[in-house]
Amino acid sequence: MSLARTIRHARAVGFKEWFRQMTYIGDAKMGRLVGTDQFGNRYFENTDPKEEIPGRHRWVDYSQDDFNASQVPPEWHSWISHIRKDAPTEDPIVKAVTPPWKAPFIENMTGTRGAFKTYSTTAPKIRAWDPVVKPRGGSGQPSA
Repeated sequence: MSLARTIRHARAVGFKEWFRQMTYIGDAKMGRLVGTDQFGNRYFENTDPKEEIPGRHRWVDYSQDDFNASQVPPEWHSWISHIRKDAPTEDPIVKAVTPPWKAPFIENMTGTRGAFKTYSTTAPKIRAWDPVVKPRGGSGQPSA
């Protein structure tokens, strides 16, 4: 990333967006907005070989501050990973074919309150030791 490229992108996208990009992705990028998913994530592409390194010309701008890769739906993941040439908003196959059995996409909730937790309806095979203390007899003094 050159200084001239950084300044050029800062002028193109504005200071606020440039600062946000530097904070979240560590790079100043500008490109064509390809689409937005149901979570509000924005997907961009810049195919100019003078501006972007091949393989890094597609990127996602997450809508949440605490983001991870599981917040990208499968159809957008296939585009951003170069499995599909066209974005889901431009691909006629993705637009036309949505199976009726397809469940709505939910991000991975591991590590949050919404995480799946198993439970058992059978009695445990091993019981934890529960010490029983017998009451001591007398006052503790020998009787005379």
